[in-house]
Amino acid sequence: MSHIVVIGAGQAGSSLVAKLRKDGFDGDITLIGAETALPYQRPPLSKAYLLGDLALERLFLRPESFYTDHNITLRLGCRVTAIDPAAKTVSIGDEVIAYDQLALTTGSDPRHLPAAIGGDLSGVFVVRSLADVDAMAPHVVAGKRALIVGGGYIGLEAAAVCAKRGVKVTLVEMAERILQRVAAPETSDYFRALHGDHGVDILEGVGLQRLHGAAGKVSRAELSNGSVLDVDFVVVGAGITPGTQLAEMAGLTLENGIKTDAQGRTSDPAIWSAGDCASFPYKGGRIRLESVPNAIDQAEVVAQNMMGAVKDYVATPWFWSDQYDVKLQIAGLNTGYDSVVTRAGEGHTTSFWYYRGDQLVAVDAMNDPRAYMVGKRLIDMGKTADKAVVADPAADLKPLLKA
Repeated sequence: MSHIVVIGAGQAGSSLVAKLRKDGFDGDITLIGAETALPYQRPPLSKAYLLGDLALERLFLRPESFYTDHNITLRLGCRVTAIDPAAKTVSIGDEVIAYDQLALTTGSDPRHLPAAIGGDLSGVFVVRSLADVDAMAPHVVAGKRALIVGGGYIGLEAAAVCAKRGVKVTLVEMAERILQRVAAPETSDYFRALHGDHGVDILEGVGLQRLHGAAGKVSRAELSNGSVLDVDFVVVGAGITPGTQLAEMAGLTLENGIKTDAQGRTSDPAIWSAGDCASFPYKGGRIRLESVPNAIDQAEVVAQNMMGAVKDYVATPWFWSDQYDVKLQIAGLNTGYDSVVTRAGEGHTTSFWYYRGDQLVAVDAMNDPRAYMVGKRLIDMGKTADKAVVADPAADLKPLLKA
């Protein structure tokens, strides 16, 4: 009987094994995860879960009974130490498990501060796993002083939660502006003002020089502008890197992640990959998407292809971020944009529409689900949107879908 082994028990891994069973795969399935918790959703960790608004059980993607009922062997708290593609085996320490097909859904790893600048001090946290957030939560209380390192979405979300809990927050971003890598200046301006309204001190063009501690615990931060801050804890939101260590050890081809073809197959025909760790062909180039929708959709296509389908994965990128009372929804990828059209709304409602020439390529919508949905459908259909209509807040967007 055929045996499929999946390494990585996050959103992609859980989605892949569920799709295999849903589509009728009747062989053996083993899902291996390094964490001890059931496969869970990560986005709420730095938001509702950290705030105490979401119980642990509601994080789980599926109850434990799902895996039992669907005859999926769940190996949690197990770290794969080696893959032997020639023998078609994976090793967990001294234990060797044979596979017929293997899927790597190994996700991504947060960037840590180097020990040389104090990254190994107690009270310095990243936001990636359940254990990370559980360790940080007791520190996020009113009156504490926090330094957030990094002005991307993870850093800004952490800043929002800390501010809502009454923590005095300073955020430093080495680049000229927050969100510089992923968004237009208009979106940066919007979120800078939003955080300022909530008392967060954002320092742009300023980096962290080093952290200092007392009795092994962080107590001060020395910044590149020469200032020194007293801090009670530090949150590092300096981005993530694809989890490629096992793939590299197995000799698979890497290219900004684990390189796959359009169907999710790696350089070894018996090994597949999906999720944050996988790069794949997209519109004549190659991308890697760090998002829940991509993890689910790509994993489900890979599951179908592992069962014999010959189906290309066609990504329709979309993302979201929750900060304070603002829900940001992003459709498309703004790579190569040369102009931005603003559609103003009331209060915190607005949207920014990215164009390459006259072609709509992405939309950032803040508390504006209608603009987001219209923009997403236009982008998915390969259509554009008249800039004058978009810029007119009184204009109805729906007719754009019929143009």
